[in-house]
Amino acid sequence: MAKKLRGKTKLAFAVGDIYGGGSFNIVNFLYPTYAAITLGLGASLAGIIVMISKIWDAFTDPVMGYISDRTSSPLGKRRIYILAATPFVVISLLLLFFPWNMQSTAARFALALLCYMFFSTVQTVVMIPYYSLSSEISSDYTERAKANTLRLAFSVFSSIICVAVPNLIVNAVGQPYGYVVMSAVFGLFFAVPLLFTSLFAKEQVVSPKCTGKFSLKEFLRPMKSPSFRKYMTMHVCCSATMAVMSGLFFFYVMYVVKSGKTLAAGGVGDGLGTFAAGAMFLVQIIALPFYFFVIKKAEKRICYRVGAIIWIVTAVCLIFVPSDLPDEMNWLVYLFAAIMGFGISGVVLSPHTMVGDVNDAFELQFGFRAEGAVSGLLNFVNKVAQALCAGIALNVLEIFGGFTNPDPGQLVASQPQSAQTMLTMIMAFAPLILLMAGIICSFSYRITKQKQKEMASLNASNPTDEQRLDFLKTL
Repeated sequence: MAKKLRGKTKLAFAVGDIYGGGSFNIVNFLYPTYAAITLGLGASLAGIIVMISKIWDAFTDPVMGYISDRTSSPLGKRRIYILAATPFVVISLLLLFFPWNMQSTAARFALALLCYMFFSTVQTVVMIPYYSLSSEISSDYTERAKANTLRLAFSVFSSIICVAVPNLIVNAVGQPYGYVVMSAVFGLFFAVPLLFTSLFAKEQVVSPKCTGKFSLKEFLRPMKSPSFRKYMTMHVCCSATMAVMSGLFFFYVMYVVKSGKTLAAGGVGDGLGTFAAGAMFLVQIIALPFYFFVIKKAEKRICYRVGAIIWIVTAVCLIFVPSDLPDEMNWLVYLFAAIMGFGISGVVLSPHTMVGDVNDAFELQFGFRAEGAVSGLLNFVNKVAQALCAGIALNVLEIFGGFTNPDPGQLVASQPQSAQTMLTMIMAFAPLILLMAGIICSFSYRITKQKQKEMASLNASNPTDEQRLDFLKTL
């Protein structure tokens, strides 16, 4: 029988996602505008940087999963890498937001690309082992759900800070070196909790290191698990939607809602976008107890559907928000952001709590655990999808006349109507297209609380191949 997690262990595990959630959002929300405007690369080159870096990131994820699965150390398979990579978290963020000021656009592009790729590599070395810990922290369905719900709370809390505060620092210090100060502050903000995680988040599920050699067959093995394929589809639909909407969020507020008329030095309008994003993430935290209740009383897939429907409906309603919104109607943006945040909370929480159950199904099917391989392949597909969706969205904006060859650091006062219209269409209909696919897939995901308990019991009893096959047919 699984032990109840100690509060210290649960907390040490959960705070690690201050880096995961915070770095994801500080980069997804801020980097497109930083690269396009402050570095003067334009939306198209910014999109290419994001696309190439995320595809690079996708290829390094399974390699890191392979390495951690085959590791043995006093800190286990995963935490040793989190500890080793922590100093580079600060360095990589500093380089990512360093304002290269060479005259050559090609040189600025090349340096920005290399820095983003280095940042992505460091993020992989930390997060792939951390994602694997989410399965290994406990073998109990409810305890894992509690730990991962707390983890998501810290992740969303970090997201609020990382969306609201960076531009305040940039504006206070002034461009372009405000970005250097900002990245140093947040590098330390991420590094300290990671040290706590690496030292104290001791996993309950301890499996022997894998010995097989890396091969394409081994890399793709999780795809043979029906539960993994369904889980992956739901997860990818969520993260691809987030990548598109977060990458375009400040563009949308600056150039559609405010039509570029109230730009401040930080490039995020009059603070409307910053506070709206903060409201969105704050409501995500507030909504967590509701969705955890749904998981306890119903199923994780129900939690996913409820959140996705709220997110879709709210996003589609953005087409009714008038452009050049009067200041006295700013409350409308906050309202939409808050409702959308309530929906996002359920969609993001569900995959976080499902991953341990999917790894149990993997163990039942193949007779061994390989959390690193599962996390590696999941993140490979995830990041390729994010790269394609975010890169295509940014390039579509430039095709429609947006952000063409701005001067470095020069805020563009307005965008053509065609670019504004396309921004609105992408923000409104990307969730509808992507999340509907996730909702449809959720109907075939069948790992319930009862099923997980039966799987855990079966895994512990050395089942025969016939018993494995019979149970897997029910999933």
